[in-house]
Amino acid sequence: MEQGGGGWAPSRNREGVNLGAGLVGLLCGAAVGPIADVLATNAPIGRPLLRRAPFSRRLPLVTLATGLVASACGAVFGFTLEALAGAVFCSILVIVTRTDFEHRLIPDRIVLPGSLLVLVLRTIDDPSVEWAVSALGAGIVMFVVVLVYPRGMGMGDVKLSLLLGAGLGIEVIVGMFFGFFAAFVPAAVLLVRHGKEARKRAIPLGPFLALGAVIALFVGEDVLDWYRELGT
Repeated sequence: MEQGGGGWAPSRNREGVNLGAGLVGLLCGAAVGPIADVLATNAPIGRPLLRRAPFSRRLPLVTLATGLVASACGAVFGFTLEALAGAVFCSILVIVTRTDFEHRLIPDRIVLPGSLLVLVLRTIDDPSVEWAVSALGAGIVMFVVVLVYPRGMGMGDVKLSLLLGAGLGIEVIVGMFFGFFAAFVPAAVLLVRHGKEARKRAIPLGPFLALGAVIALFVGEDVLDWYRELGT
């Protein structure tokens, strides 16, 4: 851990873009894409996770997404365990995005073991209780939100928050902020267009939290540093 201007923040390898690691990440991410798509197909319907599934029309999008996020992790973090943890974290978010858009479901069989795997990778890379505490804290916060507003969210979002905390550490604050803000935009559009009927047209929150998490993975530390400087 390195002490920053206003507090403690995880160290980051950001001394330039590593094109070699970015290319390796792109190739590995593209190779993982078909597996991620199979998991996203089988998990919501209770089939064995790696069982062969019919060709999915969303396979190109899933493969593109896993390739791009893995490439970004390699380019930003280099040939490091941090890059691997980030790529695994983002790939799980890609799976969750597809299942939540299609089925309004965040599968426990994906997000719970995924959270544990990401937590282990993060802790090995940067030994600290921050990852576990952030996962627990994010889960508790989301659970309280669900209790207050159960119609808009569910326990799947609570479990997804565990994953976000494990993958982002303290920067989960930034990820959840961006995620809720991103979800507010389409919700506001629905409210304007449909009024009270918009309540019956609920949008899945998971994909927006996933988007916020990816943003926070790459710029979360910078956002927190900027916020700390406002108070100095």
